[in-house]
Amino acid sequence: MSTASLLETRGLTVRFGAVVAVNKVSVRIDRGDVVGLIGTNGAGKTTFLNMVTGYLRPTGGEILLDGSSTLGRSPRELVAHGMARSFQVPQLFPEMTVREHLLFALALADGSAGGLLKPLHSAQRQARADEVLGRFGLQAIGERPVNLVPQGQRKLIDIAMALSLKPKLLLLDEPTSGVSSAEKMPLMEVVFDVIRASGVTVLFVEHDMDVVRRYVTRILAFRDGSMIADGAPGDVMRDAQVASAVLRGKAPAALAKAGAA
Repeated sequence: MSTASLLETRGLTVRFGAVVAVNKVSVRIDRGDVVGLIGTNGAGKTTFLNMVTGYLRPTGGEILLDGSSTLGRSPRELVAHGMARSFQVPQLFPEMTVREHLLFALALADGSAGGLLKPLHSAQRQARADEVLGRFGLQAIGERPVNLVPQGQRKLIDIAMALSLKPKLLLLDEPTSGVSSAEKMPLMEVVFDVIRASGVTVLFVEHDMDVVRRYVTRILAFRDGSMIADGAPGDVMRDAQVASAVLRGKAPAALAKAGAA
């Protein structure tokens, strides 16, 4: 596998009036990386993701995907170039069934999604939707409208849709937020089983340090819009700035466990 950089930001900055929400962040993410982005609320994590995925235009800096600038490209254009994301609050249509969401994502991956659902229901796409439902353990709720689906399964649907786009780079914004403690690890096991099988590169924002410690190969830590650490999980967890600014709310036992990883 090539180790060439898949995503690179150079001095990435965004200001909202006098507030600098992300300040000159430069980072490289290589193919095959699974990177966790950590930081307290307001540290700039989701703002960073929003810039990378085209939902927010930077006020300074560069973003490169596979060596090409993404500045000015819409989220839809970035999907066509190999980027997909899920959201902290899943972006789903309440009246549509789980299967219909996957059919729509599969049609987007084929470049043929339109305003009507009927053309999406080809036999080939139905078979592919069945495969995705199976991989994510969603077969039993395939015909259920998503407004009748629990939060944990809505998260899975959102991530399944993103992965159905066959991205090179997958960005996840707090995949376990709003999910019960008992559901978190089972949900992430399902997601990462699929991720490992696909070989996709991953950048995900997460507050649960047990989730981060278990799944990432590398951590980026943000504070006040700036990146304060970038490295192997154990090294970042032991970093004095990270311990003070990011992990200060964690119990001592949890910090010791995380730092030993």
